Amino acid sequence: GISGQPWESNPGHPDLVLLCSGSHDSMSFDLDVNSSIVEPDQLRRFSRFCCVRKLMFRWGTTQEVNIKEQLDAGVRYLDLRIARKPKDPDPNRLYFYHGLYTRSDTVFRDINEWAELHRKEVLILSVSHFKGFDKLAATLHNYLIHFIKTLFGPKLLLKTDKPILKTCWDQGRNVIVSYDHPAYQQSALWNKIQYYYGDSMERFFVCGLNMTLPSDRRILKYILRICDSFPSVVRRSLPKLLQWVQQQNRNTPFNIVASDVVTRSGFVPTVVRLNGKPLKG
Repeated sequence: GISGQPWESNPGHPDLVLLCSGSHDSMSFDLDVNSSIVEPDQLRRFSRFCCVRKLMFRWGTTQEVNIKEQLDAGVRYLDLRIARKPKDPDPNRLYFYHGLYTRSDTVFRDINEWAELHRKEVLILSVSHFKGFDKLAATLHNYLIHFIKTLFGPKLLLKTDKPILKTCWDQGRNVIVSYDHPAYQQSALWNKIQYYYGDSMERFFVCGLNMTLPSDRRILKYILRICDSFPSVVRRSLPKLLQWVQQQNRNTPFNIVASDVVTRSGFVPTVVRLNGKPLKG
């Protein structure tokens, strides 16, 4: 089974400058193999072929369990990539995507229910991408922001608040929403959360352990393996990536480590154990 400890509610950590675990492409467990292909652009014209969609499904599914199970396992940062289906009869219905669209559009309510039941656990939601918003950008952004603010209400930690656990607990605010669009910033939404990759040496907020397949013909080396899948590739690589995180943590202060297949290879316990370890000065 999957279980996580409510480590963020530990009173020994009064500051929200903790190292927490996150899931990359958090909604990819819910991809709809019958949907059209969203990206990459080179494959969109092949959406009508079931075999191509199945390949996309197998290599786009980077998480294996649903959002509640991710949260129960100890994940506190969710990477939520928003999209609108171009021919959806409901003008305000939004989905998530990673190569394909997801089946569910209700995950925000699931997150809110979990946050309501775990008031001392602080969640960080990165809302980004907004695929298919172009023609109705203002309408869709305003709708989504209003929905988020109405749903989470007083649980939202404002951008003007000091992000420490004591403030969150005292005010009953345990949800931080980062909205990745500069034109729609306001006090209830935090700015874009910066992502850090292994080839950058600058200070960062999120350290990404996600694997990226080649964008050229070398991708065929992976996707044509009939008995393989993206989660399998990540599972084989994750132990070495976690070793890299432990080495980096000795010298560089970071806040979030986001990964694929977060419930495997001891990812969450490894990240949580890094809290409290002294940094080199």
